[in-house]
Amino acid sequence: MDSALRPLTEMPEPQFVMAGADRIATYTWGDEDAPTVLCVHGFASSCRDNWVNTGWVRDLTRAGFRVLGVDQRGHGASDKPRDPSGYEMTALVSDLVNVLDTYLLDTVQYVGYSLGARVGWQLAVDDADRVSQAVLGGIPDGRPLARLQIDQARAYADEGVAVEDRVTNNYVTLAERVPGNDLHALIALAEGMRHGEGDPDAAHPPQQEVLFVTGSEDAILDDSRKLAAATPRGSFLEVPGRHHFNTPGSRDFRHDAIDFLSRERDAR
Repeated sequence: MDSALRPLTEMPEPQFVMAGADRIATYTWGDEDAPTVLCVHGFASSCRDNWVNTGWVRDLTRAGFRVLGVDQRGHGASDKPRDPSGYEMTALVSDLVNVLDTYLLDTVQYVGYSLGARVGWQLAVDDADRVSQAVLGGIPDGRPLARLQIDQARAYADEGVAVEDRVTNNYVTLAERVPGNDLHALIALAEGMRHGEGDPDAAHPPQQEVLFVTGSEDAILDDSRKLAAATPRGSFLEVPGRHHFNTPGSRDFRHDAIDFLSRERDAR
């Protein structure tokens, strides 16, 4: 690997932000004086898996942005509580506000995928002054993780009982794909997110400029289009030939999203 590229593609040591009793792992790349893009990953993923290994950090930094990445609670190097109450939407949004406060960032541009996009929608609505612009990929996916059969997933995690439900098996397989994942914590997340905020509320969308991005083979494509249409300053990008789990690695997604972010930055 070219040594000049290493700072853009390797993981620095995590810097931890306290969110109540839990630690949230954060990572930064790029010039501290550059405009900051907050990148938030999806369910059962991590900052490394979603943004570093796919080239996002490399390309965002090359485009002149500073990148602030997080491992959401229950993921990566962050703490992984097993109490479902720790994973309600309000807690996940609060984690990001704590991160921004700790880094003394009043406003950021936001990039999120799947669960990270769902949390980003809520952050942009509830704390609108903290997000100037957003890229929301793979949103929505129904009431978050509602199709997962909690009892089957827990029986598998506790006793190795085979999962019969296809959707639940897919989630379990996804959870086990990333090294270091704690299946019990991710099951707690799936259970906790069934309380409080569910689907994004199209009647109360973000007022910021938002780019919605969904793969052409993703079952949520039509719902994502509807959210974009309901958002006053929303636009939509369909990524050809991609499904929900491989869209983050799309070069087209990265290219168009960075162009979108760059236009707002350059207009300031």
